[in-house]
Amino acid sequence: MAKTEMISNEREKSKKRNKLLSDMIYIALFAAVIAICAQIRLPLGPVSFTLQTLGVFLASGILGAKRGTISVLIYILLGAVGVPVFNGFSGGFGVLLGVTGGYIIGFIFTAIIVGLAGDIFKKKIWIMTVAIIIGDIICYIFGTVWFMLVMNNQGNPTTIAAALSSCVIPFLIPDAAKIAVSVILINRLGKIIKI
Repeated sequence: MAKTEMISNEREKSKKRNKLLSDMIYIALFAAVIAICAQIRLPLGPVSFTLQTLGVFLASGILGAKRGTISVLIYILLGAVGVPVFNGFSGGFGVLLGVTGGYIIGFIFTAIIVGLAGDIFKKKIWIMTVAIIIGDIICYIFGTVWFMLVMNNQGNPTTIAAALSSCVIPFLIPDAAKIAVSVILINRLGKIIKI
């Protein structure tokens, strides 16, 4: 009986190690996906259009709230310490304090919202769509408020209308496309990647 319990305990430990290793690999992989998406960009003034949010949507939608948020945090921490993972191969804490820093911090809350929706509602397409839209809006709010604060601190007072025309309105159609692609990929990849 004791031998059977030992074998069972060893199998359980082995499963836990394998699960931990699998989680670490997926978290690192999606942090890399976000970093790659950050480099696919189109400069549109002070805030560039990138695919970063697509990477965040995928990380949190596929990995769930805990792993997805950790993936986003690793991406941000790598950038903060100087690894050139942010938009335009930039890095350093100064980027987080710059005009786009609020969007990067907003990714954390986007990941939590999208990840929780996926965890709770089993990645139902319409729920993931709504969660990603809400997550994107939260990211816009953080980013736009931060943009205005930084611009005001630099001696360039910016009205809410000017900030929205620079930071939100030009990105609405591209973000709608990213949301659609994200929902499709989360649905398809979620069937392949078992977390």
